[in-house]
Amino acid sequence: MHAPDTPAPASVRLSRTLAVGSLLGLIFLGLAWELWLSPLRPGGSWLALKVLPLCLPLAGLLKNRMYTYRWLSLLVWLYFTEGAVRATSEPAPGAWLAALEVLLSLALFAACVLHVRLRQKAARAAHLTPGTATP
Repeated sequence: MHAPDTPAPASVRLSRTLAVGSLLGLIFLGLAWELWLSPLRPGGSWLALKVLPLCLPLAGLLKNRMYTYRWLSLLVWLYFTEGAVRATSEPAPGAWLAALEVLLSLALFAACVLHVRLRQKAARAAHLTPGTATP
């Protein structure tokens, strides 16, 4: 029989909040960077479309789907790489924005990994009830 859903521990909720916040931060940074703050061409560039893949996992994070956290932790490395390259190759405003992209990417990766681990730990703890011998 399935146990009723229990509220998630505070650490799981915090990791989810950090993941959603850093994902939204990457989306807004990418749009603002390529359209207004430091676009490659005056008036904005098509490079703003790079945020579209980041919009896909947003629904999964909001629905708290474990699989989304897992594949997003791999996708985010593309944005980390872009930020690292542009931080070392662009002039001042773009370099600072790229450094911010690197920080947000690292925060998103850490939040996704932490969220998956904490949820697995909470699921194991909920599955093991006192008095049972199964691990």
